[in-house]
Order: sequence, then C-alpha cells, then structure tokens
Amino acid sequence: MTFDIDTLATILRDAAKAEVMPRFRRLDEGDIREKTSAIDLVTEADESAERFIKAACSGAFPDALFVGEESVAADPALLRKIGDADLSIIVDPIDGTANFAMGVPLFGVMAAVVSKGQTIGGIIYDPLGDDFMIAERGAGSFLVRPNGERQRLQVAAPAPVEELFGVASSSFLPREERRQLLQRMAEIRVFANYRTAAHEYRLAASGHVHFQFYLKLMPWDHLAGSLLIEEAGGYVRKLDGSPYLPTDVDGGLLTAPDAATWKAVRELVGPEITA
Repeated sequence: MTFDIDTLATILRDAAKAEVMPRFRRLDEGDIREKTSAIDLVTEADESAERFIKAACSGAFPDALFVGEESVAADPALLRKIGDADLSIIVDPIDGTANFAMGVPLFGVMAAVVSKGQTIGGIIYDPLGDDFMIAERGAGSFLVRPNGERQRLQVAAPAPVEELFGVASSSFLPREERRQLLQRMAEIRVFANYRTAAHEYRLAASGHVHFQFYLKLMPWDHLAGSLLIEEAGGYVRKLDGSPYLPTDVDGGLLTAPDAATWKAVRELVGPEITA
C-alpha cells in the first residue's frame, strides 16, 4: 500500500492552523479538562484538531486505520488493532497539552505511519516555527523548513557521561525511586523535562540532546520520534534492551546516540527501574 507522507504533513499543518493556533492563549476555563491528573489535560483544541485530521485522513487515505489519542480515550480497543492493520495513522493532535493550556509556546503535532506492525513514517510539526521533522524508514530524517528546504538530521556524537545532556519524564515513578533517579542523574551535565515529547525528540534528532528516558509508552507519544532518532543515526531500545514496537505500551524507553551511550545511561537509570 503506497503512502505519501508529505500529504499527511500538510494535513497536520492545516489542522494546526485551523484548530490549534487560533485557540492558543485564548482558551476559556471550560475548554480545559483534566484526564488523569492536573498535568494530564485535554482541551477543545486537542479534540477539534483530531476531528480535523481524522476527516482529512479519511479522504486522503481511506483504507488506513486512524488511531488518535482522543479517539483511544473513547475506544481503547483501537490500540489492539495497530499491529495487524495494513496501514495505520497514529496521531497526537497536541503533544504538550499542559504547556498549550498554560500558554507556554512549546507543543507539537505528531503523527506516525505503521504498516503491518512496523513504523514506516514519522512527523513532528512545530506550529509556532511552522516547520516539520520528517522521517521515512530507510530514507533518513529531515528538518523541512516553511519554504520547503530540507536539512538532513543527525543525532549528537557520543560523549562521556559527565558531558551528557538528557531529558526524561520521571513523574510516573514512585517518589522514592524518583528521588534515587534524580540523584544518579546528577552525574550528567544537564537533565531536563520540557513536558512535551515532541520537542524533546526534535532536540535529540537534531543533535542537541544525547538521551531521552520515558516510562509511559503510548504510540502517539513515541512512534514518530523514535523513528526520527533511528533515521538520524541514533539507538532506541526499551529498558530491557529489546526493540520498541508499535504495539508496546509499557516497558520504558531509552534513546541514545549509540549502543555504548545507551548502556551507560541505562546503568544511571538503575536496575530497579524496569517500568
């Protein structure tokens, strides 16, 4: 089944311009709702953008299974269909919803393309910069500027542990494990959390961050970015060292420039953290 990733990229951009950016810093109190916690939010913009993307994809890719973050909230069974579908489009209409809702200009629109259980395409769109990072399996990762100019992406060169820059989401850990993790991460140079995987993956794919560490694996958060990292020359594995698959929803994830750096960071994370 053929697939045009540039068409999907255009759909994401159109959705952001029509449904996301007009609502940025203009949300009413009733437009923001909690899902599981005060930092796990959904807004009217998320839902409207997903409806826009789903409708456009049904026209452009009528045979594809559409799996959106908000769609799965309504129908969890959609997740189980990704592994067997000939073609799936997995979408996060706004990654970094908490930032978006608070007026912080750091959020993105993401989509991954999966064919028969393998991720074959990934897009991370920055609505404020109006540019994309796009990867296709076997074809490399690229920054696509608003004028269409393409720049090949490359992950950072390996570095000693004390020189590493890393990002992680540790909020899902129990308090004592989180405390121990943060103490161990004092060994590296910079350890941060931008509250948006979209921009963390963009930083890593363009060589500005050495590693990423995540515990919660939902496909709309990580499929596009993990392919960007791999196609930019990086190394992506679950915490047990196994490959990350589109059907995985647990097991933790760690990205790095190479296998040796991955192993060094995995030791810092600690054997007790297995997700």
